[in-house]
Amino acid sequence: MVNILIADDHAIVREGLKQIIKDDPQMVVSGEAGTGPEALDLLSKGTYDIVILDVSMPGPSGLEVLKQIKARWPELPVMMLSMYPEEQYAIRALKSGASGYLTKENAPDELVAAIRKAARGGKYISSSLAEKLAFNLETTTKKAPHEKLSDREYEVMCMIARGKTSTEIAEELNLSVKTISTYRSRILEKLGMENNSEIIRYAIKNHLVD
Repeated sequence: MVNILIADDHAIVREGLKQIIKDDPQMVVSGEAGTGPEALDLLSKGTYDIVILDVSMPGPSGLEVLKQIKARWPELPVMMLSMYPEEQYAIRALKSGASGYLTKENAPDELVAAIRKAARGGKYISSSLAEKLAFNLETTTKKAPHEKLSDREYEVMCMIARGKTSTEIAEELNLSVKTISTYRSRILEKLGMENNSEIIRYAIKNHLVD
């Protein structure tokens, strides 16, 4: 039996995942968490075979939580789940130790297949993501400017590029507007830019937003 921990801040998403998983007699959802700290707490108290982790959550982002999980339980498979396209977070997640990356648009049978493969110690990636990874390996000699950003800075940059205001970003990430302003300043400095319009143009040019 594959014991699964689901970490997603949306109860509806967790319920949907449970409905998909319950159709497989070899899998069971043994724990649920709405935040990263809750997930870490459950992991410290129980035994799980795999974690399904949302990329974007209030408080520590999914990518930050992923790194904490891999630091404490390096052998535990973590499948990243996101509403955002692969090109935005998948490569970053896999580099941080994720066993795979699925968008919430993926079909239910693909999710089950991904869980099975990751639970056995494998990596689950789509054919389109495999192409992106191959291209990324070819271009690692010269890092793109956005790769200098921390995971949270990268997340904020993508949200700015999608046209969200500082207030909207702060509400979604459960952070203060002042904190978002600080992240924005760091992003502009690291990317050598002066305003949000330049961030938007850069993100579109590098296919970081859909």
